[in-house]
Amino acid sequence: MAKKSIRARQRKREKMVALYAERRTAAKASGDFVALDKMPRNASKVRLRNRCQLTGRPRSYSRYFGVCRNKLRELALNGKIPGMRKASW
Repeated sequence: MAKKSIRARQRKREKMVALYAERRTAAKASGDFVALDKMPRNASKVRLRNRCQLTGRPRSYSRYFGVCRNKLRELALNGKIPGMRKASW
């Protein structure tokens, strides 16, 4: 599980990206790179990292479910994800 500070930093970046999204697109469209430079670094969408919603794990992230492989398997085995079950052949 990721540290609470790292998870909090990610949430802070997500809020800032949402706050500055329109301003950034307008500045890019007009070619106003000075205004882009004055915006906070964390307002850029590139600085976001896909993380598991439950644990904050950054690797082996499943976009469709929004969780890492460990939690995906755990949820599937507990029957929390409809239609998903363990493969057997």
